Amino acid sequence: MMALKLERIYTKPADLSGYRVLVDRLWPRGISKVNAHLNHWDKEIGPSTDLRKWFNHDPEKFPEFKTRYLAELKANPALPAFLQQLTDQLATQDVILLYGAKDQTHNQAVVLKAFLQAQLAGQVPAARLRD
Repeated sequence: MMALKLERIYTKPADLSGYRVLVDRLWPRGISKVNAHLNHWDKEIGPSTDLRKWFNHDPEKFPEFKTRYLAELKANPALPAFLQQLTDQLATQDVILLYGAKDQTHNQAVVLKAFLQAQLAGQVPAARLRD
């Protein structure tokens, strides 16, 4: 299985060879769709508007944000399809989760990556299921 990586969408792309997925609910300001070099935008996997506004990128709220976002993820009807898509891509290439937040430590992509790694660790890659 290939690697799951994080990258801020506002920085020059470090890896254009992987499958690039924007995991923000809102399109990042000032980024053109061409310059984003996206393969997919999964806005449904990002935190809800209410949660995003409540958090407001306040590092002191991050522990509670993480708890609330994980609860949203577990209840998110889009999660199974998203996991399947990542599993399929990870069979052949790295997956880069893109986010817009300035804070590279306290953001939803960090929480999402850890959650996905835990989910994927317990699964057989989809490519092997079809063999």
